[in-house]
Amino acid sequence: MSRLRTPPLAAPPRTRSFLLRGEVHRPTTLTVADLRDGWEQHRADVVFDCATNGPQHHSFEGPLLREVVASAEPAFDARRRKDRSRFLLAVTGGDGHHTVLSWAEIDADFGDAPILLATVMDGGALDIAGSQLVVPSDRCGARYVSAITSVWVAACPAPDDVPAPGRNTEGGGRAEFR
Repeated sequence: MSRLRTPPLAAPPRTRSFLLRGEVHRPTTLTVADLRDGWEQHRADVVFDCATNGPQHHSFEGPLLREVVASAEPAFDARRRKDRSRFLLAVTGGDGHHTVLSWAEIDADFGDAPILLATVMDGGALDIAGSQLVVPSDRCGARYVSAITSVWVAACPAPDDVPAPGRNTEGGGRAEFR
């Protein structure tokens, strides 16, 4: 008598998430489903040049980056434009690729760029692949970050707070180069 063996159940596909962190009052971890369910979805039909594959034509849907980051309550005074304008965002992807944006670029009082955290690409949900940063105004695809793992938000230090090249910060003097 032979026994029938049932195949093992396949594990459900892993849903990717990313951490929204930095100088925010409410750091959080978000999935593509969170992005889709928590914010209004916008559509962007884009064409950008890819250095390795030439022109790319895609349609993306997702919430605006500024709305998602604003929900984490960045540590700036929203009423003060100059306070907001000194904040940066660094977006990192699953392959280690990352890019930097300024808050002023996405702020409605400044650049008002409709940058998306895509939940859908060309009609297909990105739940398994992970959200993608979409910068519709870019001619080049270098700031399109796939499989986002982190969005970091923080103020850029004032130039006076950043050591000048060659400056010895330990003893307050200048370093000598030979």
